[in-house]
Amino acid sequence: MGKTAIGFGLAILLLVLILGGSVGGSYNHLVQLDQATQAQWAQVQNAYQRRADLVPNLVATVKGAANFEKSTMVEVTEARAKVNQISPAAMGDILKDPAAFQRFQQAQQGLSAALSHLFAVAENYPNLKATANFRDLQSQLEGTENRIAVERQRYNEAAQAFNTARNRFPTVMIAGFFGDRFAPKPYFQAEPASQKAPQVTF
Repeated sequence: MGKTAIGFGLAILLLVLILGGSVGGSYNHLVQLDQATQAQWAQVQNAYQRRADLVPNLVATVKGAANFEKSTMVEVTEARAKVNQISPAAMGDILKDPAAFQRFQQAQQGLSAALSHLFAVAENYPNLKATANFRDLQSQLEGTENRIAVERQRYNEAAQAFNTARNRFPTVMIAGFFGDRFAPKPYFQAEPASQKAPQVTF
């Protein structure tokens, strides 16, 4: 082989090594950001689960109040049931399915609205508001709503970091090569009528 052929072969080898390193580095960076997003999504789920776990105790406490509006309790119970209807299979791929993500968000917002309505109605029942158990649950739910807002914001930040890295050139080409493995992450969006978390007041 001549020197030219050897030089050409070395140049090709060097190019392959550089491209391989670039592809590997981009892939590993996407994996790191994807895992960070998944971890933050788990925190969002934990906060929502904490709220869902408090609802049965709240409903049981409210049932003890004389003549409390049955329709309001039914509204809360049904909203919680809708949240629980989202199957584990759908939850597994929810960050790759914007429609499923939106359904999840709508179900959670429905529960937020129902709880907000319940606490508004409770203002008409001073004996209920005076019970320690009700006040404790009210306080815990207020704290949980705040926690949910914080975790959603952190998730959106993690999703933004992932999406920004994913859509940069040439990483976008590498991400596309792996199909939905690195699909863009959806964001939580504020509803026009719910720009802030429901306020739980005495």
